[in-house]
Amino acid sequence: MKLHLSPPPNTLINSDIEITGSKSETNRLLLLRAIFPTISIQNLSNSDDAQAMEKGLKVNTGEVDIHHAGTAMRFLTAYFASQAGKEVVLTGSKRMTERPVQVLVEALQSMGADIQYLKDHGYPPLVIKGKELTVNKVSLPANISSQYISALLLIAPGLKNGMELELVGKITSVPYIKMTLGLLTQIGVKNSFEGNTVKVGPKLSVGPMEVVVESDWSSASYFYSIVALADIGTEIMLSAYKKNSLQGDSVLSEIYEQLGVETFFEGNRIRLSKISDQKPATLNLELSNTPDIAQTIAVTCFGLGIGCYLTGLHTLKIKETDRLEALKVELSKLGAKISVSDQDLTLQPSPKIKSGVAIDTYNDHRMAMAFAPLALKTSILINDAQVVTKSYPDFWKDLDTLQLGIRTV
Repeated sequence: MKLHLSPPPNTLINSDIEITGSKSETNRLLLLRAIFPTISIQNLSNSDDAQAMEKGLKVNTGEVDIHHAGTAMRFLTAYFASQAGKEVVLTGSKRMTERPVQVLVEALQSMGADIQYLKDHGYPPLVIKGKELTVNKVSLPANISSQYISALLLIAPGLKNGMELELVGKITSVPYIKMTLGLLTQIGVKNSFEGNTVKVGPKLSVGPMEVVVESDWSSASYFYSIVALADIGTEIMLSAYKKNSLQGDSVLSEIYEQLGVETFFEGNRIRLSKISDQKPATLNLELSNTPDIAQTIAVTCFGLGIGCYLTGLHTLKIKETDRLEALKVELSKLGAKISVSDQDLTLQPSPKIKSGVAIDTYNDHRMAMAFAPLALKTSILINDAQVVTKSYPDFWKDLDTLQLGIRTV
């Protein structure tokens, strides 16, 4: 599906949008519910990733195909490895078979797991024969994707001896680790995070409880971008959000304040308000804790005609696509002057945006959604626009309420 987006008749926007539960929280809670079935979950994410995770957890034997769901690949690898009697082949899309999983597999094998590679060493598909894991001390490099770390921490309460995880080196993506530990605390699992050591105690059972998933801050980022690119006076209401969020991407409220967007917490909603056109000539940010919002920020800065220097982006190389290279290619099409390395992005201020450019999305939901706000500045085409279903199936419907000219071509 290709969509043509054009500027609204009035770039003073007012809208009220409800965003479903966080994909990150949902996938963590789904795994915990599989271990402790007495947990019930409200406001689940309706994303493809969450559905792949939920479906995969129901399998006892045979093939589990998680398609493009990277989180599900990491979490299910750990889950099935720790479930005695379950035997699966865990696989996914072609891109998924190119995304490394060796670090997690080796960590699990050091705990006694039975995991073999079906094809290429270090990559899915994986043959996993579940067994009781009794070794409780394990280590991982601290600078890897937090999903590897969370995968281990989430299975820890179901292990006889719990887990002591040592993170070797400088830790990145701390908010996602803290999110996992926060959810464990919420269901009554004892844990600690001191220095580079994380400890999670075992728990035999959890009493009946209901957990409500907060709405997704990563999804909110696209509306922050829209408000930043719109006229002063624009307001968008989003629900449901918490002021003391477990999600690292909630730092959006601080980042976009530098771009004229104020965030007001009102009950379980946030009101995004464009209060100023003042902005820095160049936005400098270290995003190792929140790499998923890098694409949105880079596109926002381009749309505002300012530069940005974004660092701490080393994990973007192994996402749905190489996101740094993809950003460079697509922003360059629009007239941007941009350079990238293995871990940073430099964008020069650019006064002009080319019109009618078709943006390729690389099977990456965030490429489609990050570029969509540019429709406030120029007409733009989004190729394979349906990729948004991976994390935010209602994105185009919600965007349509802003009176952008969205049509299928």
